[in-house]
Amino acid sequence: MIDPTPRLDEVARAEILILARKTLESYFRSGEIPDHVTSHSALHARCGAFVTLSRAGQLRGCIGHIVTREALYRTVQRCAVSAAVEDYRFPPVTTDELQEVEIEVSVLTPMRRISDVNQIEVGTHGLYIVHGMQRGLLLPQVATEYGWSRETFLAQACRKAGLPDDAWQQRSTEIHTFEAQVFGE
Repeated sequence: MIDPTPRLDEVARAEILILARKTLESYFRSGEIPDHVTSHSALHARCGAFVTLSRAGQLRGCIGHIVTREALYRTVQRCAVSAAVEDYRFPPVTTDELQEVEIEVSVLTPMRRISDVNQIEVGTHGLYIVHGMQRGLLLPQVATEYGWSRETFLAQACRKAGLPDDAWQQRSTEIHTFEAQVFGE
């Protein structure tokens, strides 16, 4: 069985970033996601991943999957394209701006439900809030980038789920944590 939470070495990280870039370039040229062959076993793991696109330090798109049945490299390819053209929060990336877009990849560990918010380590853990059909996810690096406290991080994850800021305090709200290996261009 392939390790569901691979630690990607420098070679694997470089391959994933190059692949994400080449996938975007190919998609913008032909509308196709290119085939890819890799011999790096970690890139065949079936684990969650997010691709974040930014331009001039501003978020331009971020899409991911917390669970996948595909190999990591294929998940990254699909998420890169989705982040560029399907993130409803932003207009699609244009061909003209593609070269200015920076790519960041977050490879996720499996989710772990917690019952005590004191288990959350800001800067280490990402949050996934579930309340009924409403869900919100924030990657670990988001709290660090904004300098949030644990409580602010929880409130923002609730807000992302479309919930009141204090919904994390309700018994019916599930709080899950995860970690991510984050790297970018």
